[in-house]
Amino acid sequence: MLRNLLGLAPKLELDGSYSPSRVALKLATAEKTDYKEVVYTPVVGSKRKILVLATEQKNMKMKNGKLFSTGNHPVETLVPMLHLRNAGYEFEISTPNGHPAIIEMWAFPQKDHHVNAIYTEYKEHFENPTNLNTLVTNGLNAEDYAAVFIPGGHGAMLGLPSDQFVGMVLNWAHNNDVFTISICHGPAAFLSTRESGSEFLYQGYKMAVFPDSVDAQTPIIGYLPGKMPWGLSETLKELGVMLVNSKADNTVCRDRLLVTGASPLAADALGKLAVETLASARTRALK
Repeated sequence: MLRNLLGLAPKLELDGSYSPSRVALKLATAEKTDYKEVVYTPVVGSKRKILVLATEQKNMKMKNGKLFSTGNHPVETLVPMLHLRNAGYEFEISTPNGHPAIIEMWAFPQKDHHVNAIYTEYKEHFENPTNLNTLVTNGLNAEDYAAVFIPGGHGAMLGLPSDQFVGMVLNWAHNNDVFTISICHGPAAFLSTRESGSEFLYQGYKMAVFPDSVDAQTPIIGYLPGKMPWGLSETLKELGVMLVNSKADNTVCRDRLLVTGASPLAADALGKLAVETLASARTRALK
């Protein structure tokens, strides 16, 4: 009762899941992002597609049995897309089974007209994504794609880490000089590269990832309705990943063909770094 009065109790949704409390939303979300439009030289020719690999799952079961209402974080999804779109890239939205991509609408920056505009532009694509299984089965052409982008949001920890087709896409990207971009909890998808007995693809890589230590604290303010079922950053660390951040901040990192960001605060910087990285690669390829 007291937590309800103080605004610290997670909100019960119609499907029985919980979204963050009033206090958590005030502290962890904003009506506008820090996105600032940048004028880029538009990319032309081949390798203009970005394959967006989104989660189609919504509810994460916490250690106490309560369900957290999650999905793809809108800021971590749409702000990097804004930068890439402005640089001339096109998007192919996909989910493992072709079910609609889930957006954490409780985190949507309602007064950010840039984010609203690109969401409106791609809303139908999020609702009717490409079936990743079919896409992989039919074959991916490395001449079409510049990068694979895995948005953040706790939802990336649902299904993607154990999906063999996600693992196949990441290995395909790695083997064909296609960049991989991800943010916050999105690197959970990287665990899929261990499927079918393969070694973890990113052992020895530097990454910016949302810290487990922050996830462990957020139930106090009602952001999560309970303790996490497992920890992403520590799992990656155990697999040989070198974490470059210890806070949920604006840290971004590039290591070889991998570009990562730490949290929603890094979404704008990640978009800029992604564009700069892809532009640099194209310049080298033309020499």
